[in-house]
Amino acid sequence: MFTQLHPQTQTTALGLGTEGLVFGCDYNPEQWTYDTWVEDVALMREAGVNLVAINIFGWSHIEPSPGQYRFDDLDTIIDLLHSQGIGVNLGTGTASPPPWLTTRYPEALPQAADVTTRWPGGRQAYCPSSPVFRDLALRLVRATAERYGDHPAVRLWHVSNELGCHNALCYCDQSAAAFRRWLENRYGAIESLNAAWGTAFWSQRYSTWSEIQPPRTTLSFTNPMQTIDFHRFSSDEQLAQYRAEAEVVRQASSIPVTTNFMVTAHIENLDYWSWADDMDVIANDHYLDHRLDRPHVELSLAADTTRGLAQGEPWLLMEHSTSAVNWQPRNLAKKPGEMVRNTLTHIARGADGVCFFQWRASVKGSEKFHSALMPHAGTQSRVWDESVRLGALVGRLGELKGSRIVADVALVFSWENRWAADLDAHPTSDFSYLDQVHRLYGALWDLGITVDVVAPGAPLDGYSLVVVPSLYLVRDSEAEVVDSFVAQGGTALVTFFSGIVDETDGVRPGGYPGAFRRMLGVRADEFSPLAEGRVVALSDGSTGSLWSEPLELHGAETVTSYADGPLAGHPAVTTNRHGQGHAWYVSTVLEPASLATLVDSVATSAGVTRSRRVDPAHDTTTDSGTGHDVEIVRRTSGDQDWVFVLNHTDEAIAHDIEGYDLVTETALSGRVELAAGGTHVIRQNRKAS
Repeated sequence: MFTQLHPQTQTTALGLGTEGLVFGCDYNPEQWTYDTWVEDVALMREAGVNLVAINIFGWSHIEPSPGQYRFDDLDTIIDLLHSQGIGVNLGTGTASPPPWLTTRYPEALPQAADVTTRWPGGRQAYCPSSPVFRDLALRLVRATAERYGDHPAVRLWHVSNELGCHNALCYCDQSAAAFRRWLENRYGAIESLNAAWGTAFWSQRYSTWSEIQPPRTTLSFTNPMQTIDFHRFSSDEQLAQYRAEAEVVRQASSIPVTTNFMVTAHIENLDYWSWADDMDVIANDHYLDHRLDRPHVELSLAADTTRGLAQGEPWLLMEHSTSAVNWQPRNLAKKPGEMVRNTLTHIARGADGVCFFQWRASVKGSEKFHSALMPHAGTQSRVWDESVRLGALVGRLGELKGSRIVADVALVFSWENRWAADLDAHPTSDFSYLDQVHRLYGALWDLGITVDVVAPGAPLDGYSLVVVPSLYLVRDSEAEVVDSFVAQGGTALVTFFSGIVDETDGVRPGGYPGAFRRMLGVRADEFSPLAEGRVVALSDGSTGSLWSEPLELHGAETVTSYADGPLAGHPAVTTNRHGQGHAWYVSTVLEPASLATLVDSVATSAGVTRSRRVDPAHDTTTDSGTGHDVEIVRRTSGDQDWVFVLNHTDEAIAHDIEGYDLVTETALSGRVELAAGGTHVIRQNRKAS
């Protein structure tokens, strides 16, 4: 049963054959000579690396022409790594097709929504519905798995790489045919599809399956359900590629199989809730996104979401960066200490392994300015020195292996809802689902509240509070889980544009917020989005923006009301007694301070446990969550705790702590100072404390 994500008696390890935590990297030996391989393997040992991902983009190297395999180099590098006690995360090699494949079979190339072809020269230049790509990829996987399926160095199989990163949506004729098959399997009868898609609108009724196309570029708005179903189909097509490769691997090997997810702000096209059960190990890639105001908070959200996908069990960070990436508009280098802090955030939030892209910085290609453990400057560099120190620290943290995270709060997050809520022809184009998720999560983060991220419909047993940001698309059964949770004594905080449509994007009649009306005790007969830049005053002296609603009270009580504009006097924030619990509703975008105050009040009333927080502005320790950009997270196993204190500020802070710091390898007691950008990992014994 999917219940609260932290059964304290369970300590499940990744099972990758390491004594402690995984400290690893991605390596591309095909870019280097044998002499460099020998040097690199020795330096990996020096850095503490114990798992290396190889053959990720190896297809053209090991199959230079159709059916002609050349495994000699792969044999050599695997044996070199094994000789030094370094495990292998072995890629199936299918992440990007070789030039000969798309030259011989140009029909395998993907097409954009305007049905123009996307050509080779980058990566993932294939249609995920292409039969010829699938057949040739599985032929390669079979040859690779049969050769290395029982090699003692191989600890993990890595299917493809970041599936759907570039080619998640393909609109070619092969994809169209596959889409039609998917729809027929989903709906059974064409009239069922017509009902679900609302094709009575704009004369879109279909008579046969053959008339249906992907949501290619149109002259006007596209049918929203056509778009939502195409996203569902496309996620399933990518998962089908994973399943096909994993099945071939498992026929030849008993080693765990996974692929690397992309749980991060800028990736949206795959519904990882539907993927998670197929993974032997949940693995994620994450890179700081400097297009966000507070990228380190998004990092925490990504880590908590990945832990949610793992249902609270340990997971693997397959990729992150030592410093700058190469693909953002401004690729900022990490400050001294930031690489350690980022790495420890992932570990604090459940990772039992942390790996980097990549080992040695490339000197050619699109990623040559992407940072690496071994930078262009070599071992005489700041990044290398920090990497070696980090490897030693991760080694010391091996005692955390299998420990868990305890959370009182669940945050409901849905990729499917993101596809639906962010569509066009909605009340305002200024709305972004992910923005609202970030706002609520950020408020909880600032208050020192650890969060489990859960799928819609996941049982909420054991939580004190569930937070539901703008869950526009929700099934009746999923809404009922939240309703029952509150009725049985829980607390829910729901924000605007929630409960509006069902799984067919059909609006629930009777007023908003639809599926949550009864639980929240409110009703609105229309939306009232605000003009660009407009704010409205609220009765508590704060302001709201983006959105408002003319709420009527149907059992709820007003917490804050609109103080000006056409909705003056109407409730803006409400609370409702529902059964044994309470449900709160926010009908506008509260300014950050006001949102923090509200979340603090709701969490306090729900009895939520929070970390002791540090206030850098006043150099004091507080229990109220006022410490800004100081992160405190606790991992636990039996009677042992490990408290992570991560100072994301440019100032030293002081806090009270008891225990042994695994970072500095010293015992700490009483009031201690943590340097600007510094970190503590404090071992504590709860029986002794």
